[in-house]
Amino acid sequence: MFLEVAGQKAYAYTGGKAFDATLPCVVFVHGAQHDHSVWILQSRYFAHHGYGVLAVDLPGHGRSEGPALESIEAMAAWVLQLLQVAGVQQAAMVGHSMGSLIALEAAGQAPQLINRIAMVGAAYPMKVSDALLDAARNDEPRAFDMINQWSHSGVTHRPGNPGPGFSVYIENLRLMERQKPGVLLNDFSACNVYAAGEQRARELQCAALFILGQRDMMTPPKAARGLISAIAQTQVEIIPNCGHALMAERPDAVLRALTGFMAALEAREPAST
Repeated sequence: MFLEVAGQKAYAYTGGKAFDATLPCVVFVHGAQHDHSVWILQSRYFAHHGYGVLAVDLPGHGRSEGPALESIEAMAAWVLQLLQVAGVQQAAMVGHSMGSLIALEAAGQAPQLINRIAMVGAAYPMKVSDALLDAARNDEPRAFDMINQWSHSGVTHRPGNPGPGFSVYIENLRLMERQKPGVLLNDFSACNVYAAGEQRARELQCAALFILGQRDMMTPPKAARGLISAIAQTQVEIIPNCGHALMAERPDAVLRALTGFMAALEAREPAST
């Protein structure tokens, strides 16, 4: 569905069901150079199992209008504004890679609105290599090739085909190619300079789940240790033989981790009166 946020058209995929703001809400936030479609399996499951789902396209990505926002703080504030426009009172927030930083920052900016976060393929600090930044600035196709090589474990599907007519590599390449020129450098720069993660982690008032790929070369599990140790209520799921593209390589494992996390927290929460 489309919403108007800050005077611009914003798109959020609702999982094949009409969005209902009275249901428990799960917000999915994509990573750099991606859009809502990375969450298709997980968002559809939640939408058909009692949740209101908003899988957003960040500004300048996918179907959302406007220039890409230049900082994690601004992206988080935009997502929070979208939730208010949608009439959401409380939400769980799930983010991949850059989106995981956005989820953490949003929970810090609006602790009364974000009641749990899941950080998929997370790291802090989320520094981007000089070689990849240079390619993003000067040769996007080369950057896409580098990302594709580093995002997939190479173990799950050789040569990248879990079934006839499907390739996790080509799927990711086509998704990156359909974003606007300059978005990749913008997103990487925002990740590179984000400096509030440790403080936000220490101050986090809700529970957090980390879903990490054992063979992730973009954000290796060890790069999340600082955040994990700083957050009071933390669960960690490490998915074996999986790279950075967790939702494509191990979609069912990611979904199981998310549903278990949501169900466990809901069981502990008192029923509303």
